[in-house]
Amino acid sequence: MTENLDAPQDIVPQQRGFDVPERITRRTGMFGARQGDDTTGFSGLVTESALPGETARPYGGWFDTVVDVLEELIAADGLDVASVIEKVVVDRDQLTIFITREHIARVAKYLRDDPDLRFELCLGTNGVNYPEDRGRELHAIYPLMSITYSRTIRLEVTCPDSDPHIPSIVSIYPGNDWQERETWDLMGIVFDGHPSLTRTALPDDWVGHPQRKDYPLGGVPVEFMGATVPPADTRRSYN
Repeated sequence: MTENLDAPQDIVPQQRGFDVPERITRRTGMFGARQGDDTTGFSGLVTESALPGETARPYGGWFDTVVDVLEELIAADGLDVASVIEKVVVDRDQLTIFITREHIARVAKYLRDDPDLRFELCLGTNGVNYPEDRGRELHAIYPLMSITYSRTIRLEVTCPDSDPHIPSIVSIYPGNDWQERETWDLMGIVFDGHPSLTRTALPDDWVGHPQRKDYPLGGVPVEFMGATVPPADTRRSYN
């Protein structure tokens, strides 16, 4: 079963510098089944899931330089840095900057245009669904690459399931057009201001977004060489 972790649990940070990790779920069994019997044979397996917490300075190497320049640009525009940057996380030698959703386009422009940053390339947009991350159930992740300085960072933006809206950055990184459409199609994040936010893989009249954790497993039987494979939701009792 998957449950919300209201009480703190002992989860060891993956490297020095992390504050308390953000606990998401605890589940039992191989797949965290919510219905029926667990027929996987792993009913005794318990998995605790957490996101890395905010990293304390110094971040190390050029990570500090990037964050320092970004904070200077935000302050120069008369904004409170804390209202734009939610937190900075260094995990597995990768820099992730969490940005409040209303400022994602502004920050993307800083990162692209400032001569000390020069993140000219956005490698797309990925959506993630954390149902137990209350008020932040949907995450959009933007990998950015500086060809000039041979550096890669990640921006991450969250929004609630009840208001799944994030401003589009297609006007800054035009190559994100298709990737934002795909993230809307499969994850249900609405990118406000996108020039043509339509589905990429599913029909226009499709209901729901199939990469969401709450999306049902149903389907249609598949016939191949005289055999029929039943839909996923009828194959095992734990589904």
